[in-house]
Amino acid sequence: MNDFRKLVDLASERLGGRAIAANDEFFAPKSNLLKTSDPIFIDGKFTSQGKWMDGWETRRRRTPGHDWCIIRLGLPGIVRGVVVDTGNFKGNYPARFSLEACDLGSSAPYAGERAKVVSPKTKWVELLPETPLAGDSQNEFAVPGNGRFTHLRLNIYPDGGVARLRVHGEVVPDKSRFERPEIDLASVANGARIIQSSDEFFGVPLNLLMPGPGKNMGDGWETRRRRGPGHDWTIVKLGVPGSIRRIEVDTSHFKGNFPDTCSLEACYVTGPADVMQLKSWKELLPKTKLKAHSRHVFRDPVVADIGPCTHVRFNIYPDGGVSRLHLFGRPEPQPRPKGIALLNELSEAEARKAFLDCCGATKWAGEMLALRPFADANHLLESADRIWAALGTEDWLEAFRHHPPIGGNKATKKQSRAARSWSSGEQSRAQMASDETCAQLAEANQAYHAKFGNVFLICATGKSAEEILEQARARLSNDADTERCIAAEEQRKITRLRLEKLLSL
Repeated sequence: MNDFRKLVDLASERLGGRAIAANDEFFAPKSNLLKTSDPIFIDGKFTSQGKWMDGWETRRRRTPGHDWCIIRLGLPGIVRGVVVDTGNFKGNYPARFSLEACDLGSSAPYAGERAKVVSPKTKWVELLPETPLAGDSQNEFAVPGNGRFTHLRLNIYPDGGVARLRVHGEVVPDKSRFERPEIDLASVANGARIIQSSDEFFGVPLNLLMPGPGKNMGDGWETRRRRGPGHDWTIVKLGVPGSIRRIEVDTSHFKGNFPDTCSLEACYVTGPADVMQLKSWKELLPKTKLKAHSRHVFRDPVVADIGPCTHVRFNIYPDGGVSRLHLFGRPEPQPRPKGIALLNELSEAEARKAFLDCCGATKWAGEMLALRPFADANHLLESADRIWAALGTEDWLEAFRHHPPIGGNKATKKQSRAARSWSSGEQSRAQMASDETCAQLAEANQAYHAKFGNVFLICATGKSAEEILEQARARLSNDADTERCIAAEEQRKITRLRLEKLLSL
């Protein structure tokens, strides 16, 4: 089994995952894709449409193209791997599939969700290219990359049936969740995950962190019967560092197999340290007796005040089953992301506005938006240059229209407050010119606009009004094609400077 299968299923129905749109579901509905149960086959069961199948199945395609289904993840996050389960689909499974993803931002429910995800304007990022599938199998695929996504598009080629789709990954919640005075630091909805455990024979420890009460004894963490010395344990990485004030240990449904006692230890780890090698565990909850089928709540003074922590080790003695573990506390204030991290975390609308402030070409901003997340500043700057170089004259002229005249004090209607501030700063030396020089600049601008149809564009940072005036007069002798190329290069320089300023915020 791939390691990613130990991570939470971001698309799980129990976490709010939904199949919200599909181009076809003739034989079996799209909602089956995200069922928590394993797919079943009932021999001889038919519907008015044909054979009953426990999955999503489209009709036989007789025209070009392929079928697709769009899924809202129950929890937004980074996809690490998927399982495309074609269980019981033998002569009717798709030959191939591909997977795409998009991010609709942090708000849920998503306004106009269905219209957005089916719109041709929505930018989809390819997670997996067209890849062969095997029938009646759990097809596992690791997914590279670190982008945060809210929705997936499953494409099948050309048609057929898929029983289940499991999307394993790391939850990246909306940062506003951490602004509350108290949250469950050990909830998967807040980004908590299991790092390691001593045993998970009957039930996986990830169940401890799931929202809502356990449904039955199988919906918890249960270890085998211990026949030797020692005890069982699991290590939880909290969704965000915080100070734990209240602990809930729920043994619901565990009656003849609950642990006799439990304890908790905590530590604060910075960086990718191996928590198994740590010696700095502090006692959070001493060894405490547990009861069968009960919800235990522990507060101060039983819970020690040890300050912020990032990891908790939950010990059970000697073995047994626990349904849920809740660790309520105050999140530690999060440092504001900077530079490339800040740009990658902006919503789609915020990032588009930031890019348009740097360069007013809509196509350039859209293509930059589609490339997020950027690995580093070099990736951002190199992409900006490459995309700009591939654009055409109309895109250049659109960008030029976002600039005010050199030496003028009027912003264009298209400029945002940030762009106006940057323009003012870039032209600061030119704006210090004498009245006579300003009048000559205005005259040169008018002559330039009359000849070329747009403002005179120059990367003005560090240049005096006299230097700019000299350049404007010299470039008036150029032909239109030559001058557009020169202006496009000046726009490239301006864009690069503004992107660098954006990264420094």
